[in-house]
Amino acid sequence: MKLYSYWRSTAAYRVRIALNLKKVEYDMIPVHLVKNGGEQLGNKYKEINPQKLVPALETKENEILTQSMAIIEYLDETLPQHKLLPDNAADRAFIRSLSQLVCCDIHPINNLRVLKYLAGEMLLSQDQKSTWYAHWVLEGLSAFEQRLKTRQSEGRYCFGSEPGMADCCLISQLYNAHRFDIPVTDFPEIRRIEEHCLKLEAFDKARPENQMDAECA
Repeated sequence: MKLYSYWRSTAAYRVRIALNLKKVEYDMIPVHLVKNGGEQLGNKYKEINPQKLVPALETKENEILTQSMAIIEYLDETLPQHKLLPDNAADRAFIRSLSQLVCCDIHPINNLRVLKYLAGEMLLSQDQKSTWYAHWVLEGLSAFEQRLKTRQSEGRYCFGSEPGMADCCLISQLYNAHRFDIPVTDFPEIRRIEEHCLKLEAFDKARPENQMDAECA
């Protein structure tokens, strides 16, 4: 498999975790989202993903898959090792709801192209942009924390004793929270899960700073 990725891409980060949990060997193809005006905007990459976003996964059958959640579910449906979603339908819905809370309600309105638009077209200052970013992260994590407490799932992770899809989504989003100095001290369940996840090799290998295209920042 080939993963088109960028070291700081939140969506690519969550897919890297999932690939590692599944113990999949893959080649990483860096797509720099900033250099040269953004390599994802070039004609070569647009042929791979017309949406001009990372990640994209090329399968062994030469299929090109896009959208991180679709990729993660594909991996879970085709590779039996280390289930990322539980067997019970209600439990799967719970995990999907946690995952989509991050991937649909926090990340999309705070990603690179949105922040560039806020600063460029909307003329927001850096402070205003930071306030926007922190607001939506804290709003989302607060809801995530409450969902965890309401469900009261046993185990070290978002659900049970093994990390799954929701953990992939949560940990990649927390990287951004820490990067922009957004405090998460009010979320003890989230911090507990993060502590356990980051001790695992699959999560450590997926960290942005451990990628082949990582840069000093």
